[in-house]
Amino acid sequence: MKTREQKQKDLEALAQQFQAASTAMFVGFKKMTVSKDQELRNRLREAGAEYKVVKNTLARRAAEGTPFAQAAEHFKGVTAVALGKGDAVTLSKAVSKFAKDNPEVFTFKAGVVEGKVVALRDVEAIASLPPKEELISKIMFLINCQATRLVTVLSAVPRNLAIVVKQIGEQKGGGEAA
Repeated sequence: MKTREQKQKDLEALAQQFQAASTAMFVGFKKMTVSKDQELRNRLREAGAEYKVVKNTLARRAAEGTPFAQAAEHFKGVTAVALGKGDAVTLSKAVSKFAKDNPEVFTFKAGVVEGKVVALRDVEAIASLPPKEELISKIMFLINCQATRLVTVLSAVPRNLAIVVKQIGEQKGGGEAA
């Protein structure tokens, strides 16, 4: 049995993890095999998330004063938390894919993304988005595309003027030779 000091250290460590995270997914499971647990942990590790099974009272206390306190009502039964520090899309993809593949052992309780509590359907909607880097590249392409069009239009006026002057010169030069 843990001493009060060990429990306090666990509480402080979890509270620090909650403070550092920007996204959290709270999940439950029943009759999960070791291989399924390893599969989930590997997927979450690839997504850059930390995953741990937590005691509900410990999670409630650690969540106090963080955006994750809003989801404290979902800390019932067996609870595990996946904490992400970066892109919410990759974590959402990992959790929603595992939930679809393993509905018999895995249940989604709640998620907190950018300080807002989200349901499974919202997580699936987030998961359908492209990654942050891809969205940024698409925006940059659109900005660059407009700039390219502007340059093309602006350079068309002098180019067209030069073509007209050349054609006039050819007509005058060709008419004199005849």
